[in-house]
Amino acid sequence: MQIKPIFTLTVLCSLFLGACSTTPSSQVKANKQPAVLEPIVYTEPQVSAPYYALNPADYTAPPEFEVNLQKSINAPLTKLRVKADPNNPNSEEIILDKNRFIIPINNSNDKALKFAALAQDNELDVTDIDDFLTILEGKARHYPTRFDVKREKTGMTDKLKSIISTLDRYAVMPNASYDILLRAAKASHMARNLDMGETYGPKALSYATRLLKMKPNDPETSFWLGFGLSEGGAFKEATPYLKTAMEADIQEAHLSMANNYLSMEQKKNAITTLKNYKVKYPSEGEIVDQLVTEIEADARYNVWQRSR
Repeated sequence: MQIKPIFTLTVLCSLFLGACSTTPSSQVKANKQPAVLEPIVYTEPQVSAPYYALNPADYTAPPEFEVNLQKSINAPLTKLRVKADPNNPNSEEIILDKNRFIIPINNSNDKALKFAALAQDNELDVTDIDDFLTILEGKARHYPTRFDVKREKTGMTDKLKSIISTLDRYAVMPNASYDILLRAAKASHMARNLDMGETYGPKALSYATRLLKMKPNDPETSFWLGFGLSEGGAFKEATPYLKTAMEADIQEAHLSMANNYLSMEQKKNAITTLKNYKVKYPSEGEIVDQLVTEIEADARYNVWQRSR
């Protein structure tokens, strides 16, 4: 039985995946006349259900992206008439009539997401980035990643490369904003989990460390830094950050701490952490019971591995 937390999400923004498929050509007729080739139809693979909860802070709550999407719909809207191609004054005009997610690029030490039809100077539209990262979190927040369809993983990996390229352009700046660094840290962390290269793990930890300097003891950053260190092999260093996240009621921090203890071969501490988690989150009882049973039988070395 697969370990799967409770989650809910309606994907409300389009997601482009680089992989595609084609329809087969028509068969050659019996009289050996040349076959009439059917047009190639490109299709995107159906996005499969997430494995990891889309809101790690509270498995019963919607993810931050979905909450922000609703806020953007309810926020005041200033329609804008702009050129379809800003670099071509002769291009046709279009009307921007939906709010987007806009963040500052620099000089901001806390979350400062706003809703507007268009990003201005020193701002970045992250609507599509946030949509994609939310979906990817459900499959690649922890290692090992969870993709049932190889083609889906390939498409998401290609898309993540493009997003990292965009975010890193601003994240390397010494005055990069909290919003930029947070997204860059998450993106690089998941790139490491996807085995995209050795540079992504250290880069994700570097961004997370800079975030904590802006907001010391921040629960969300502590959570990401904590399990990032743990899954990278720095188990003792991860412990205080995971404890900070646990004390702030980041639900998944309890599972990450149990996983951290398993990695340090502290089975009793891992089981105690899981049993305390079950008391705090009774709805997770069945999952915890299965984890504990497998740990006691030496059939599990990682909270996130598939059940045998």
